[in-house]
Amino acid sequence: MMNVTETPPSASSLPAGRGESVMSLVAPPHFHHGLLVSMIAGVVPLGGIGPTLPFESRPLTPRGTMSDVLSLLINELHDGRVRIVDLTQPLGPETPVIGLPPQFASSPGVTMKVISEFDDGGPTWYWNELRFGEHTGTHFDAPGHWITGRDLPDNTTDTIGPDRFIGPACVIDVTARVAANEDYLLSPTELAGWESEHGKIAVGSWVLLHTGWSTRAGAEAFLNVREDGPHSPGFHPDTVKVLAHERDVLGVGVETVGTDAGQAGGFDPPFPTHTTMHGAGKLGLASLCNLDQLPAIGAIVIAAPLKLVRGSGSPLRVLALVS
Repeated sequence: MMNVTETPPSASSLPAGRGESVMSLVAPPHFHHGLLVSMIAGVVPLGGIGPTLPFESRPLTPRGTMSDVLSLLINELHDGRVRIVDLTQPLGPETPVIGLPPQFASSPGVTMKVISEFDDGGPTWYWNELRFGEHTGTHFDAPGHWITGRDLPDNTTDTIGPDRFIGPACVIDVTARVAANEDYLLSPTELAGWESEHGKIAVGSWVLLHTGWSTRAGAEAFLNVREDGPHSPGFHPDTVKVLAHERDVLGVGVETVGTDAGQAGGFDPPFPTHTTMHGAGKLGLASLCNLDQLPAIGAIVIAAPLKLVRGSGSPLRVLALVS
């Protein structure tokens, strides 16, 4: 074990097999808890943190014990130095549901029917029967949701690997622009400007577009449908291409009812976020909230859908770890 004055091993000297060894962290008193969040997300190389943090390379923690990193995480959560932020809207009969032109089949709204509630149907228990579409409320879009992703392997909620549900968050705040233009689209130039300030978006990140849209009260204001269709912000088609193919992100998340902008049906291609992201095997999160509580970088997002057989998506509880 190194002491705090020794130089840690370089990344090149560490074992490469993730299944063969791990880095265990013994935190000195001055350890920065934000670093723990970055380490768990996989965005900080364990061998390149600096000379003041002691590390050792050793075999995986024996079964039945908790690793140093996980123990530290529990302690940080218990002490409030790592917070859990809920990015999920409540799901109920008042939840807004995306509308489609009349020639297409539409998703139903949320209905809840009591099966029993401490009555003759069940004297000591309460439960409900639920009905809603997969893409209702705060929800997850799997690649198989869109025609461009229908033939990809592992493209449904029951086959996507769980390692793809967790990643570092890159939060792009465009609330001021959306306040001035409800049809605002994040351009590649503006994405580059964000990266010049916060660094290049890491592979495997969740890119979250903070528009302030989740503060709109009621279905009418949230869906914002007029004679020419819905109006809401989103990503420019070229920006989606950068994120999917050049940055290789996990997926994107938005505060609006879907990952595409309201007028995206008239874009080229139509609905480019769905078309490009899912065609590249990427994921989507819609109807998020509380993005104002996340930093631009440094949080971890956990977004695990229900394991529906052949599911194209599902409502889910999206959580963020913030230091």
